[in-house]
Amino acid sequence: MLSLRLAWRNLWRHRRRTWLTVSAMIFCNALLVAMNSMQFGSYRMMIDGTLSLLTGHVQVQHKHYNDEPRMRYVVPHGAALATQLRGVLPDSAVAARAVAFGLASSEQRSFGVQFFGVEPAQEPGVSTLPGLVKAGRYLQDSNAAEAVLGSVLARNLKVTVGDELTLLGSGLDSSFAAGVVSVVGILESGMTDLDRNLAQLPLGYFQATFAMNDAVHQVVIKVPELSAVAPVKSQVEALIHNPDLTVLDWDQLQPGLRQSIQVDLASSLLIYSILVVLVAFSVLNTQLMSVLERTREFGVMMALGLRPGRLGQLVLLETGIMSFLGFLFGAALGIVITLYFQHTGIYIPGMEEAMSRYNLPGRLYPELSILSALAGPAAVFVGGMLAAIYPALRLFRLQPVAAMRAV
Repeated sequence: MLSLRLAWRNLWRHRRRTWLTVSAMIFCNALLVAMNSMQFGSYRMMIDGTLSLLTGHVQVQHKHYNDEPRMRYVVPHGAALATQLRGVLPDSAVAARAVAFGLASSEQRSFGVQFFGVEPAQEPGVSTLPGLVKAGRYLQDSNAAEAVLGSVLARNLKVTVGDELTLLGSGLDSSFAAGVVSVVGILESGMTDLDRNLAQLPLGYFQATFAMNDAVHQVVIKVPELSAVAPVKSQVEALIHNPDLTVLDWDQLQPGLRQSIQVDLASSLLIYSILVVLVAFSVLNTQLMSVLERTREFGVMMALGLRPGRLGQLVLLETGIMSFLGFLFGAALGIVITLYFQHTGIYIPGMEEAMSRYNLPGRLYPELSILSALAGPAAVFVGGMLAAIYPALRLFRLQPVAAMRAV
């Protein structure tokens, strides 16, 4: 307790210098909390934007389908399984899908197409594509002979809403699959490759045309929060008793997404490290000046029998007090700022228009968590304490007689 009182008194000998150092810590800590939260919020938006198009957070597939997407690798009784999962997972959206590659022909042109058989009533819950229809309407009847095309594909085929297309492909039983559908809608996702190849059909019509019976290729699950992915995956795995089926989460379905986040996070850590080092040098300068100014005082204390180790502890305690104040007030300020923008969102010029093309919110919402709130301030605290080691070690080389003669 005596050492704490002494350290507190020493700090306020030079109020301006102490407050400048503490203020630098507060500013840096608040900035780190806000930046980390905003970065995690941008990652969440990136993940939601990518997964909301087609992938979803969790999928039930044949165990070979993800590595080798062939027609024969199916999920039997897929629609029934999707219905069962909707009853077990009331907070999640579930939809069955079937996929096939084939040829779409209009009166003038033919192009290779990836056909998706979807449940019209359930697909809007797991995908943003139904909300991106720019002309016509989305699918309505699960057994109707109708299709929704990507905008680039419709332009290449020279068709519009109301025109007919002929579908050609190979069925699940290797039979010849053919059908004629009416184009009821044209969607524009903003992704040229997707819009060039996408054609969605009602699942019932798709299964009849491609001899799928009641089989599908994917049962897609979209959860309300990323934190629910692991529990939902475990719950679905417990319900699946077919050894030929597997349950995959978004990390397994989109491995490149996590890798891109990790690369961005690594580059950001470099910037954050520079901020921490700058604050550490500020602490080093403050404590080194403090030690030099009190050289005579330290010499007297050592002559009276106080060991250099105790003096070093005093210097570290002074630094600990400053670092704790910076940690406490900086983290609190950063949390308040983040909570405000978490409620109102951050408006970035041009972002709203760009995100509306993907049927996503046009504002960036920071994501406050224990990690984003404490990681930065903790790093600054540790950096400040490490910076105080050098001034504390100088006291071990101090000679009492020479120190007392210092001016």
